Amino acid sequence: MRVKGGPRRARRRNKLLKLAEGYWGRRGRAFKIAKLTVQKALQYAYRDRKAKKREFRRLWITRINAATRAYGLSYSRFMEGLKKANISLDRKILADMAIRDQEAFGELVKIAKAHVSA
Repeated sequence: MRVKGGPRRARRRNKLLKLAEGYWGRRGRAFKIAKLTVQKALQYAYRDRKAKKREFRRLWITRINAATRAYGLSYSRFMEGLKKANISLDRKILADMAIRDQEAFGELVKIAKAHVSA
């Protein structure tokens, strides 16, 4: 006797088509095409979750560098000075301070300058 899958197969198919909802043309309606498209979309999502972290880190570094150069210090010297002064703030916080709280950031730059070997 042949087994066709029945309700289990329908659930699997509907679950995948639900993920493909809103896709253009047959990509959102035809199971075979939708399956490939959803698989690719999930691969992109996984890859881009990793890439997003790299992109934000680059943005934060760029912002910190721009802010520290206004005080006559490079990014690398600034980070070196903070490390020697035992100030452990991550780049996200430093970038936010550079934009929103320039006075406090200026104080950090002074501290970093004092600890950097000239």
